[in-house]
This record gives sequence, structure tokens and C-alpha cells, in this order.
Amino acid sequence: MDEHANVSMCDNADVRDDCSNAVCIDAMRIYDSCSDKDCIKNLRVFFTEDVQAQVETAVNVRLRDAEVVTVTTDLEPVPFNKGFYSVDITFFFSLALDLYQTAGGTPTQVQGTATFNKKVILFGSDGSVKVFTSEYGSDPADSDNLSLPRVTVQVAKPVALSAKVGLCSDINRFPCSVPQCVCNCVGGTPTEDGQRCVSVTLGLFSIVQIERNVQLKVKSYDFCIPKKECTNTTDNPCEVFSRLDFPKDQFFPPNICDTNSAGFNFGCGCNR
Repeated sequence: MDEHANVSMCDNADVRDDCSNAVCIDAMRIYDSCSDKDCIKNLRVFFTEDVQAQVETAVNVRLRDAEVVTVTTDLEPVPFNKGFYSVDITFFFSLALDLYQTAGGTPTQVQGTATFNKKVILFGSDGSVKVFTSEYGSDPADSDNLSLPRVTVQVAKPVALSAKVGLCSDINRFPCSVPQCVCNCVGGTPTEDGQRCVSVTLGLFSIVQIERNVQLKVKSYDFCIPKKECTNTTDNPCEVFSRLDFPKDQFFPPNICDTNSAGFNFGCGCNR
């Protein structure tokens, strides 16, 4: 059977399994991973000098939102434990807060930053080869030539739990050295000066995994050819509007049977 006949036969779903071939691919294999649920208490928030001046006279504070701006990692082999690595992880947060200068007064919205550090130990196997690819230049400093595995950190949006203002001596102090991208989020370089500080409590969900570049043999069925046609855009606004569905729910709000309220699930994670 020639090649064209073989391709035609493989278009049939009933015999597609018979046409699969084992192919070798280059991929990142996860050697070890862990998930964590951290409740970070009494975490100091750092502000720029002008905002810190407002913190000194604030009587109350409210945490409105929290975001992870960036995460840095440092990987070191664990002595006397071959194949295991210590992963030092630092999270950098951007925090939106309301500062109250008087009880019941109008708050001032400010931005601050905080850092949180944690360390985990994972198995990453042992490798001694150096990898050079055409993606990098000939300079060893620019190439991916290390035998260490790669660390990947996945983090969900932090849960903003609480905030308070008090004396700095009563609050955990983490290093204030932050990347430039974090400084841009808070409008400048944070300061560590001040007598009064803001502390927050955050809930953080994260997954840490150690990966290595390996060659794997997998079963191949066919190329991933898109079956969906691209929709042409148009400059005619009325033509774009004509493709929109009529918003029935806006005119006829759903009743209790349609909203799954019979199970008392209101979408906040509390099933009563």
C-alpha cells in the first residue's frame, strides 16, 4: 500500500488506531511536584515615601485586592541527597488598599507591595549533560547549558483576607528588595522607614514542579490540523451587531429553577 492510500485509510476513525506510529518528541518531563495552601499572616506591606506618610496618621485600613506580580526561584542541590533539590521561592505581591484617616471618613486608595518566601525540597533526578540549542547564541552565558532541572511555579490569584495598621515592631519584616516591575506597580521604590506599618493576611494556592528536558516516545495519530475556519473581520459595525444573539436574559431574568438555587449554591464556595 502506498503512502497516499495509507493516509486515506487513516482518515477512517474505525481503523485510526491501526495507523498510529511511535514517534520521538522532545519535551519537559515533570519529575516531582507539590501543591500548597499557605495562609500568610501578619505580612508587612511596603509603600513609597509619600504613601508611607499617610500610613503614619491612618486609623484604619482595608485590603481591597491582591495580585502576584512575579515569582523568583533559586535552585540548589541538597547535600548528601542525590537527585533532590532545594527550591527557594519568593512571591512579590501588588496590594490595593483603602487608608482611613478618620473613623468613617472617605478612604484614600493606595498601592503597596509585599514579599513572601518559602522553601520546598523536590526530586529532580541527576543530570550531567549540557544543552546547547540554536535558540541561544554561542556565548555560554546566554545559552541554556546548565545540567540543573527547571523549576515552574503556578500560583492562583491570592485571596485577600484582612489588613490592619499598627506599630512596625509587631509586624513580620521581609526583605524589601523588589524587582523593577514590582516598583512600577506601586508607583516607585518602596521604603522601609516608618513607625507605623500595614500588615495583611493572604491566602495563597500554588503548585511547584521540577522538570527536565527529555526525549519521549509517544503514539502519534495525525497532525493537528485546525478544522475551524477563521472568521473574517469587517469594518461595518451593523454587520458585527447582526451576529450578536438577542440578550433574552437581560429582558427576562432567570427564575429560581434556572439558577441552580435549589441546591443553595450561591457561587461563593458555601453549600448550605
